[in-house]
Amino acid sequence: MSLRIALIQADTRWHDAPGNRELYGAEIRRMAGQADVLLLPETFLSGFSNEAAAVAEGMDGEGIAWLTALAAECDVVIAGSLVIKGEDARAVNRFIWMPPDGAAVIYDKRHLFRMAKEHERYASGEQRPIIEFRGFRILPAVCYDLRFPVWLRNRVDANGQLEYDLILLVANWPKPRREHWRTLLRARAIENLAYVAAVNRVGTDGNQIDYAGDSALIDFLGQPMVELGTQPQSVVVEIQREPLDAHRKRFPAQMDADGFSVNW
Repeated sequence: MSLRIALIQADTRWHDAPGNRELYGAEIRRMAGQADVLLLPETFLSGFSNEAAAVAEGMDGEGIAWLTALAAECDVVIAGSLVIKGEDARAVNRFIWMPPDGAAVIYDKRHLFRMAKEHERYASGEQRPIIEFRGFRILPAVCYDLRFPVWLRNRVDANGQLEYDLILLVANWPKPRREHWRTLLRARAIENLAYVAAVNRVGTDGNQIDYAGDSALIDFLGQPMVELGTQPQSVVVEIQREPLDAHRKRFPAQMDADGFSVNW
């Protein structure tokens, strides 16, 4: 059992939704047929911007309509985050899992980056969905979530099984903290006995913040299966279910995990 994941690392255009639809649309069409899931960066139609919250579209807006049509056209799952007007009219940083049939799964970023005042403009999510797809259980996450191991902890379900097999993480993670990014990706994979696929953007945004990319797919041992550099680049990586199951059988660390509850 396997899953092909395309990491699409690009230089998102600042506050330019039409330009980003052109940029990412061309790359999605080029990669379609090579992968089962195409993973894009965080806020890939706007860049990571507090100002984008003021002009956020709803789920019935042009961005979602474009994404829905493109997933159907290319017959592939497209995943990434968008600035969306939430149900209470506040904006959310929403991870969108868009399959070809349009039955989207959403996750609103739980941890808002207060150093950039994201918490002042956006609402925080409270749900932690698990997506089931082609024999893999998948946990979506967005950028700053990476720093919070309790939220991402791979819990044991009622059947004694770990909740997920793969974390899909999308980000706009600045260059000065790139070693944090690389270290935490490995830590989350090791401690959760799971694969981690993570896409970061490159380039310089409208706030003059630099991004180094470093998108990667990390295996359950914390070893990189692929690491991208600092330039726009797309790559497909295939992950296998059988070696993951074998590792969990040999090294069932989850059986010794501490119980806990999450309060907010």
